Amino acid sequence: MLNLPNILTLSRIMIIPLMVVTFFVDSNTMRWVALGFYAVACITDFFDGYLARRTNQISRFGRFLDPIADKLLVAAVLLLLVGFGRLTLWAYMPALIILLREIMVSGLREYLAEIRVGLPVTKLAKFKTTAQMISLGFLIVGSAAPWWLPARVIGEATLWIAAVLTLITGYDYLRAGLRYMDDGVALPSQEARDSQPSQG
Repeated sequence: MLNLPNILTLSRIMIIPLMVVTFFVDSNTMRWVALGFYAVACITDFFDGYLARRTNQISRFGRFLDPIADKLLVAAVLLLLVGFGRLTLWAYMPALIILLREIMVSGLREYLAEIRVGLPVTKLAKFKTTAQMISLGFLIVGSAAPWWLPARVIGEATLWIAAVLTLITGYDYLRAGLRYMDDGVALPSQEARDSQPSQG
């Protein structure tokens, strides 16, 4: 369980309380420190999956933990930004959309996992994740950015882009999952289930 990819995933979760501290001890310096923590978390998000595939260390624990770590990080940052007044009111809606979509997809994956049906990550979902990461990075820095860089404006605009992609991908996932909720539709055979990749 404690191979390098899983340790990287766990470190992403451990970064969250450090980021919480930076919000309570607010200063321009601490905002950049928070961005540093967040950047490290985003880097581990890439390398844990890459190393797991490259070194053939894909594990059930890793598939379980990786999406949880991602959702915990995103939810924590969004709640901190709202709670500490670092978002304008017009950015509350995309933040809410992103949080609700994550809850919906998590519930959908849990249901599909019971019948051993995978829900592969789409390319559009990866674009959504990228936009989300960029957005939160700018919003974490906020007013601590140089005068010539409108970090909050860029962050909130990118957050809206991420929210739109979130709605599209969330609908796609829901439509794919609903096929297996119709009592009149036969579930995949055991062999077909076993052949499908398990996604986190």
